[in-house]
Amino acid sequence: MRRELLFAFGAFFVMSLHAIAGNFSAPPPEKQHVNEMTVKVYKEDVTGDGKKDTITLKAIPYSPDALFLKQIWADITTSKGSDIRIDYEGGYEPKIQFVDLNHDGIKDMLYSSATGGSGGLYTMALHTLADNKLVDIGLPEPLTITAQFEDNYMATITFVDTNQSYTIDLSDRKEDYERLGIYTDGKLNEPMELMVSPYAFFEPAKIFGKSGKGLKGYQQISGAYHADGIGTATSYWYYDDGKWNLVKIKWRES
Repeated sequence: MRRELLFAFGAFFVMSLHAIAGNFSAPPPEKQHVNEMTVKVYKEDVTGDGKKDTITLKAIPYSPDALFLKQIWADITTSKGSDIRIDYEGGYEPKIQFVDLNHDGIKDMLYSSATGGSGGLYTMALHTLADNKLVDIGLPEPLTITAQFEDNYMATITFVDTNQSYTIDLSDRKEDYERLGIYTDGKLNEPMELMVSPYAFFEPAKIFGKSGKGLKGYQQISGAYHADGIGTATSYWYYDDGKWNLVKIKWRES
């Protein structure tokens, strides 16, 4: 009886080893994610060889019925058969614009997708694939801005990069600012800065006196809260000598 039990336990042990080995065998080829979707297919020459490449913008939504795309990327198949992938940040309604912004005669890829926040902000990225080499060109740095409330329901805004200064009359909002405790009878209760938002988005633009196109960026400046918009700084940039150069700043009150 003991021999039969030993044989049974031995057979079970061998079968268990086979099962464990099977679990650690090479995994099957990776399958396409069930929620993967193609947003758009573009045909553009992004390598500079005069032939159109295929750029497929793909995404995976947060859930099957969600509008927010948690993963977004571009699969590029060049005319020479190379496969290149660019990973982007998630967002809403992604798109790619093709425009030569570094002025090498080859279209670059300007990506954008809405973040969905109340500030109307977009996630953006700029790449070149000239000569089949993926390079992140980058985007202009935010402006250097000092902005603060002043006594008598006033505010001052200075664009340090261009030495432009503006004084803004906010007296039409005094009741709101008094209620919020920013002012008491027109006197600031304590020093307080305005809210300077990051770039909302960039768009290609013709730059006066320059060949080709540059970028136009928008930054909102607000008062006590984001919806308390005071104005928008529009900056104009041109790419030259391997970097973005500020051309001018336009300020417009809300």
